[in-house]
Amino acid sequence: MARFNDYTPNGVIPAALLAFDDDFSIHETETRRHLSHVADVAGITAITVNGHSSEVHSCTFDEQARLLDIAGDEVGDRVPLINGIYADGSLEAARLARMAEAGGASALLCFPPHSMRKGGVRHRSEMALTHFKIIAAATDLPLIVFQYGDELAYSLDTLVDLVEEIPTVQAVKDWSPAQDHERHIRVLQSLPSPVNVLSTNSAWLMSSLVMGANGLLSGAGSVIADLQVALFDAVQADNLAGAKALAERIWHTSQVFYSDPFADMHNRMKEALVLLGRQERAVVRPPLVKLSATEVARIAEALDAAGLRTAGAAGLQTPRAAAE
Repeated sequence: MARFNDYTPNGVIPAALLAFDDDFSIHETETRRHLSHVADVAGITAITVNGHSSEVHSCTFDEQARLLDIAGDEVGDRVPLINGIYADGSLEAARLARMAEAGGASALLCFPPHSMRKGGVRHRSEMALTHFKIIAAATDLPLIVFQYGDELAYSLDTLVDLVEEIPTVQAVKDWSPAQDHERHIRVLQSLPSPVNVLSTNSAWLMSSLVMGANGLLSGAGSVIADLQVALFDAVQADNLAGAKALAERIWHTSQVFYSDPFADMHNRMKEALVLLGRQERAVVRPPLVKLSATEVARIAEALDAAGLRTAGAAGLQTPRAAAE
């Protein structure tokens, strides 16, 4: 695996799923198969591992290191790898950052610590600055701030402070509601040292991209990366008609992936991969549980409505791929 030096997070970045066997151990063969399929999509700019989509909350430190090793061995010479930093303590986050840098990651996606809930983010912005400074002291890799849309959301002032005080902060994965999202795009991408806003508002992706986001980082990319690349390229080319047609197809998947309960979104994506013949089984770790047959049938209907199970759909050619 060769690290991609001077990598700047931008463009279409799928967040990979993690395959498990029936005993809940990591299924390395199926994980490699999944990573390879995603890496084959023309136009993606990186792949994220050890994020929400790979059920990082259920993975030990050693399992996270192993997933990065698997990804590096399977696709690390083809695309940059972004490694999630998911920890409630800053010292553990720094340990994960050192592991990721040693393991060949090209950037880090830094989740907000849940220990900053109950007013910590809103009333003690220095907590966020301290957390990121400790991570930045442990690694020179580019950092992506994961901006939540709930009580763990940093204020815009805090985001600007992070960018200005920590030069390695180079992007924000933004899960904010629409008005805040557009404000972040306008401000953060126009700073003297601009950072890219990467949308993770996959349930209203076209609207987000039209606002001007310089990329997207999404678990749905584990299933529809080709559609996401095509949509991103259409928006960049001001091809409104093409973007609307692609958004119509994506709408069917977002309606099932992001339905209530929201916690099952990646569970549903695993079932979609099985329905598409890209994975053998859809196993999630507890407390997540298997979906009902009724819900799996709904996912199948959505995939059909999006044209993903028709002949040749898997070979969707994006504008960028056609140019290549």
